[in-house]
Amino acid sequence: MKRYVDGVRGGLGRLFGVDGQIRLLQEALAAERGRVGRLEKQNRNLKRRAQGSGKGGVRSGHGQGAGGVRFGDLRRLEPVSRQFGLDRGRPIDRYYIENFLARHAEDIGGRVLEIKDSALTRRYGGERVTVSDVLDVDENNKRATIVADLTRADHVPSNTFDCIICTQTLHFIYDISSAVSTLQRILRPGGILLATFPGIGQTSCQNLHENYCWALTKLSARRLFEEAFPATDFEVEAQGNVLAAVAFLEGLAVSELRKEELDHHDPDYELLISVRAVKGETGS
Repeated sequence: MKRYVDGVRGGLGRLFGVDGQIRLLQEALAAERGRVGRLEKQNRNLKRRAQGSGKGGVRSGHGQGAGGVRFGDLRRLEPVSRQFGLDRGRPIDRYYIENFLARHAEDIGGRVLEIKDSALTRRYGGERVTVSDVLDVDENNKRATIVADLTRADHVPSNTFDCIICTQTLHFIYDISSAVSTLQRILRPGGILLATFPGIGQTSCQNLHENYCWALTKLSARRLFEEAFPATDFEVEAQGNVLAAVAFLEGLAVSELRKEELDHHDPDYELLISVRAVKGETGS
């Protein structure tokens, strides 16, 4: 490049004087720098493609995975949201809860019990519901028709409800086994319990005054319900994948993932556990 610049200096200096010589030299330098910049950018792109050519976008060969993942906005020590994504839209676990209830909407009818409010009863039960009850341990909840602690609710009559909707509730109760036994007892013979639990996720939220006692897996939920329901009378499912789990941990919302990303099932990443349990006709 020095030889090129010297040629420009000698050939043009005589024609245009010093000022013209300097101007043209500056233009030549700028053009050369632009060309070098474009080549450097191309080189960086080629390196990124080479690093991402292996499975999972990590480096291939020696030192596989070291520096091969670009964290972007997720390289942070604080989550995007500490409110489970409520401040950004619909929380990701709600996507799976609502899909579960929609699949079993026909179970929601007759006399239905829900925890804290009746929003899901109305949404999925509709005209099939003849009586809608709300249970809460908090006597200040004006929507509650039954005030009770599920671990010691002897005053709630046995064999009462055709369906119980108990979403994202039991993990707050330390004596979770007693709570499940109560739910089984107050169901009518042939009645159905629809319950969900968190798996992978944030375990507390000070802003929402929530603190978990338990985070279940598909296996632990099965063992728990086997104590109250015959094994043939309930089914346990898990939903989620690594991307959905990471997004939920960060507090992202449903709208920030694609449907195919949410619907992909990976049994190693249980974000939400759901249970459909049927009480035996004998009432046991």
